Amino acid sequence: MKRVLMDVMAGALLAVLAATAQAERIKDIARIAGVRDNQLVGFGLVVGLDGTGDKTQFTTQSAKNMAKQLGVTLPEKTNPSLKNAAAVIVHAMLPAFAKPGQTIDVTVSSIGDAKSLRGGSLVMTPLKGADGNIYAIAQGNVVVGGLGVETTDGSSISINVPSSGRIANGATVEREVMTAFNHGNQLVLTLNAPDFTTATRMAEAINANGGRAQPIDGSSVAVAMPVDPQQRVAFVSQVENLELSPGEAAAKVVVNSRTGTIVIGQHVAVSAAAVTHGSLTVTITNDPVVSQPPPLSRGDTVVVPKQNIDVREEKNRMFLFNPGVRLDEIVRAVNAVGAAPGDLVAILEALKQAGALKAELVVI
Repeated sequence: MKRVLMDVMAGALLAVLAATAQAERIKDIARIAGVRDNQLVGFGLVVGLDGTGDKTQFTTQSAKNMAKQLGVTLPEKTNPSLKNAAAVIVHAMLPAFAKPGQTIDVTVSSIGDAKSLRGGSLVMTPLKGADGNIYAIAQGNVVVGGLGVETTDGSSISINVPSSGRIANGATVEREVMTAFNHGNQLVLTLNAPDFTTATRMAEAINANGGRAQPIDGSSVAVAMPVDPQQRVAFVSQVENLELSPGEAAAKVVVNSRTGTIVIGQHVAVSAAAVTHGSLTVTITNDPVVSQPPPLSRGDTVVVPKQNIDVREEKNRMFLFNPGVRLDEIVRAVNAVGAAPGDLVAILEALKQAGALKAELVVI
């Protein structure tokens, strides 16, 4: 009796542990709609290069405009030859809730024929958002991870990409991006992987912990927010740390045709089918043969090409899939006949065409 009781308790404990292992926090599988990063971009000038700048009109015009803004007026027909400057595109990601005065990293990339940005310094560059407003100002020394060296005879060597670099904390935020977090009486949680089961379970988990939530569709759940703005942060903190068991993904087989990588999902099954797969290899080789003329003749010795054709066909065995075959049996059956990844792709496509593969076949 004790043995039976212990077995029952052990089975219940394993079930609880399995359910706990599959549980995930809401913050790991969903995001708050409207709370996201924003792209910033700007056109700037990198100066102080050691003769590795570009010779494009971008750099010349930018240098003349910058000099004019600083009170230096150049004659109209003056075309300065700049070897120590380069025109660049500066881009960055502005995090949600970033406040004026905070700093963000920026990436600097040459748009001309500059050989390297190593040792250069980015001059003050405004960064604009998609709406055309300036949200940050970038400036600082460019850190380049690449290396490029060129000799006088034209020989060169390049390591990584020396025409692009980064500036850590190189931009200062000047404007805050407004979000809908502090407005309205609800927030919407959007799933990273849309699934109706997961959306339903998320709403149930929030309602079970004192919240009011309802699924809108397979990718979003609406949650009622407190009226007091000061309580919203604490409320969202509680919601995003709730745990739930996401719905299991649909049966799917993903094939990467370029690398030969094949990923088979857990619920992939195959109905009754017999499969055989073989390959035909044709090899053509050229063996040159020297042709000698007969004695006392006036012929010339020539080389005559001789082609040999060899055809080989692999004799692979046929294997049978019984109804309801699962992932491990599919892998064992395919490995038993020594099929390569390319052969497995052909087998899966044929099974799909025959209606025997009970899964979605995705080829990327």
